[in-house]
Amino acid sequence: MQAPAVGGVSAPRGNGKTIRLPQGASLTDFAEKIGANPASLVAIMMHLGKMVTATQSVDPDDLMALGLELDFDIQVVSPEDEDRELLESFDIEYGEDEGGEENLQSRPPVVTVMGHVDHGKTKLLDAVRSANVQAGEAGGITQHIGAYQVETEVDGEDRKITFIDTPGHEAFTAMRARGADTTDLVVLVVAADDGVKPQTTEAIDHATAAGVPIVVAVNKIDVEGADPNKVRAQLTEYGLVAEEFGGSTQFVDVSAKQRLNIDGLLEAIILTADAELDLKANPEMPAQGSAIEAHLDKGRGAVATVLVQRGTLKVGDSIVCGVAHGRVRAMLDENFEPVQEAGPSRPVQVLGLAAVPGAGDNFLVVEDDRVARQIADKRVARKRNAELLKSRKSSSLEELFKDLERGERQELLLILKGDVSGSVEALEDSLLKIDVGEEVNLRIIRRGVGAITQDDVNLSLASEGAVIIGFNVRPERNAQELADREGVDIRYYSIIYQAIEEIEAALKGMLKPEFEEAQLGTAEIREIFKVPRIGSVAGSMVTSGVIQRNAKARLVRDGVVVADNLTVSSLRRFKDDATEVREGFECGIGVGYNDIKLGDVIECFEMREKPRD
Repeated sequence: MQAPAVGGVSAPRGNGKTIRLPQGASLTDFAEKIGANPASLVAIMMHLGKMVTATQSVDPDDLMALGLELDFDIQVVSPEDEDRELLESFDIEYGEDEGGEENLQSRPPVVTVMGHVDHGKTKLLDAVRSANVQAGEAGGITQHIGAYQVETEVDGEDRKITFIDTPGHEAFTAMRARGADTTDLVVLVVAADDGVKPQTTEAIDHATAAGVPIVVAVNKIDVEGADPNKVRAQLTEYGLVAEEFGGSTQFVDVSAKQRLNIDGLLEAIILTADAELDLKANPEMPAQGSAIEAHLDKGRGAVATVLVQRGTLKVGDSIVCGVAHGRVRAMLDENFEPVQEAGPSRPVQVLGLAAVPGAGDNFLVVEDDRVARQIADKRVARKRNAELLKSRKSSSLEELFKDLERGERQELLLILKGDVSGSVEALEDSLLKIDVGEEVNLRIIRRGVGAITQDDVNLSLASEGAVIIGFNVRPERNAQELADREGVDIRYYSIIYQAIEEIEAALKGMLKPEFEEAQLGTAEIREIFKVPRIGSVAGSMVTSGVIQRNAKARLVRDGVVVADNLTVSSLRRFKDDATEVREGFECGIGVGYNDIKLGDVIECFEMREKPRD
């Protein structure tokens, strides 16, 4: 039924009918659901004070306001709900073990190592897996996520433990939080000579929020000044009470550098997992799990490190991981040896995906390549809509008028490209936290994995000057040539903190300069001379500072400013022009203002740029 909506525009009335729309939906999507002309919805949005085109992604609040106007109950589906509905349409249940209790088997614990920077997390993992990882890392900071499985013997039985290697500095907070969410147990590394630090408490918060038990590795016990008992005492304040103090948390004194008591740490992990966790999964179902990391390899294509959480992943399986899909062409273990299948808690590198998935994306095995492609395509469309919504500025009429009043708002556009998806995500998270006030905006219009392409450069040109950030990547040859020819700014970084500092400096550089008044000097009017074609000239005595020609000036009479925004247009000492006259000297001053009186004071000042913090 058609009924007048607003402003004489016709659109169907909903009579309270519920309409479900995905995030990033456009007015065209809404119009298709209710059988309306998109142009009529554009007109209604204008009446509501919003400038939106028919194909533009619309903010959820604006969609709800439009629905209220037309008497529809708009429900904007969250990405998680939308994805669950998508999988249900293919009769796939993600995150559940198939079968009953009899199908479940014990699986190894998945462990994340956390702690403060420089407390020895990488060294500890190095000692655990006997491979030198740190030597190739920029600045000695773990930049990428990896996963490794090790074996140990406990009570005469061979046991396996999977370690997820999370980056070790505060800029990667979001990734570290995800690490805690995907693991069963956290190893908290605290240096015996340094004690509890800010990132130590941050790691405890992440582990506690994820509801996982903690084993404390007190590292650097061989260093001078080491005091393991002090660490135990400090951590009691955070609810981690050592067993020897009557608590339930296992503390293990280790030296990653000297490789002391590593077996004791592995045993403590197994004992804690056995005591507090019931780790079981069904290995006989199609595999499901999470992508730990992913990157683009020049020779092998997209390579994803995945952690199998349930089921068994086999070579030849059709797989969909986030927005990527493909067939498992090959699998490699942590030593880059080929494997044919991977069971629960097993991390492997997977080759054969058509695109690079994001860190933390779920993966699942489906019946054939066609289903995998359909799921991936729908996820790609949803992701594109979400990115469009995120990248567009709000454009209400009110904000447009405000922008016109204060001059166009400054905005820094960025395109992020990195070697691995986790680093790109962490860099984006850190950049979006930079705050330099409301005058300047930071907007990331694209992020991706792999070399900087010609398409990235074209996007920069189309967006009128987006800066391309390359994190451990370089441009392809044709992309570099196009960037050089068109003057596109490409910045390269290998350490995340340099990128953050430079972008913050750039944002501050875009701020309009702030000026403050600096007084130069004052002069008291003692005589008044009438000069043809110039007007009144003040015969004055400089009583403080200096009077400069062409400087700003104001006229003060009995403590009250009678004229402002004046300029010292002429300045003479006797018959000679002067550029400045100092305190204690007489001079003639012309300020282009004729209503001057004896005893008035001329204040001379200049506006100086105020340095920003």
